[in-house]
Amino acid sequence: MLSPGMTVSSRLLRPMSRLPLWLGSDGRAASSQHKELIKNHELEKGEPRPLYMDFQATTPMDPRVLDAMLPYQVNYYGNPHSKTHAYGWESESAMEVARKQVADLIGADPREIIFTSGATESNNMAIKGVARFYQTKKRHVITTQTEHKCVLDSCRVLESEGFSITYLPVQSNGLVDLELLEASIRPDTSLLSVMTVNNEIGVKQPIKEIGQICRSKGVFLHTDAAQAVGKIPVNVTDWKVDLMSISGHKLYGPKGVGALYVRRRPRVRMEPLQSGGGQERGLRSGTVPTPLAVGLGAACSIAQQEMEYDHHRVSMLANRLVHKLTSELPDVIMNGDAEQRYAGCVNLSFAYVEGESLLMALKDVALSSGSACTSASLEPSYVLRAIGADEDLAHSSIRFGIGRFTTEAEVDYTAEKCITQVTRLREMSPLWEMVQEGIDLKSIKWTQH
Repeated sequence: MLSPGMTVSSRLLRPMSRLPLWLGSDGRAASSQHKELIKNHELEKGEPRPLYMDFQATTPMDPRVLDAMLPYQVNYYGNPHSKTHAYGWESESAMEVARKQVADLIGADPREIIFTSGATESNNMAIKGVARFYQTKKRHVITTQTEHKCVLDSCRVLESEGFSITYLPVQSNGLVDLELLEASIRPDTSLLSVMTVNNEIGVKQPIKEIGQICRSKGVFLHTDAAQAVGKIPVNVTDWKVDLMSISGHKLYGPKGVGALYVRRRPRVRMEPLQSGGGQERGLRSGTVPTPLAVGLGAACSIAQQEMEYDHHRVSMLANRLVHKLTSELPDVIMNGDAEQRYAGCVNLSFAYVEGESLLMALKDVALSSGSACTSASLEPSYVLRAIGADEDLAHSSIRFGIGRFTTEAEVDYTAEKCITQVTRLREMSPLWEMVQEGIDLKSIKWTQH
């Protein structure tokens, strides 16, 4: 992002200041308190903000979404569930328009859309709600090892309640094995939950084929589509999906709002997580925040109109980034399937470079590391472990997120800066030096002292 009054050229020509040190003199990761001090120091410098290349974490709100929301923040402030006066009727009408906009984007009936606070709540509602409702007859749930943490944690909660959970492995390309999936379905399986587009490696699962398998076996299919809705064509009827989670801030809408699609025919029953006034078909009690619902609806409407253009442009920018990096740098590996993927999520491993070190070297570009390290643990991402990535490559991964507002200049700057810093860090690496001398690192027997 550019600060007010700055041009792209002035942003790109800004000199780099000294890099912060995230490792202590003993080579151990800095403490969380130390990291907080460094973060505050960086923020207080008053330097221009970094370029934003982390669109899987969140997306900036489209200005047109804000325009749609503002009247309901100021003038039309009625409770949408107030039935006795115009203030309530105005808000209810806006809420129902938004419900239809969400439904139209995914090929659903508006009555099948439940407003929530986001995809995490939607995932919790779907998995726990369906499993608990049908628990007297069915006590088995299936998911994959690469799901979002809120799906995996919801399944662990069910395990503690006595449910049987199958965590399907994925292939080295990140895709689920359909034959293994079908073989895992049991007579007491109530639900299967598979993410549409993975938030870390961008892999797109074959949801339509999975839906056909589930429908033929009498098993409900839930999909976390937070990274897919508004970015790729989605149709719940064609896909035979029974429940779908949606997030507002992943498709240029506001934070704090999402939706859960719950099929009416054949009907999906679920136990609500929270009790109250019985709003949202009794599945999600609580006053629907009209401005946020309106924002989600507007974001869905814009996405439906511009999806084809956005997809073409994001794909062009992603290809430009990957081509620049792979043509200039050897030993760059793309994580996840090269074809079945959402183009805007590019996860690359730079061999012989520590991902956290590269992130710090690229501090004027907002990126995400795939290694997800903490101060106490240097374990690599569970998603990369699940696809069988070597631990050193998992630690060297960086996720580049490209979206609607990314520019060619930002992509070019990110690529050039990345090439420079990877080259510099490799020159400092004894492993890189050994590889250049023709030594096979896997043949070495390392000893600890």
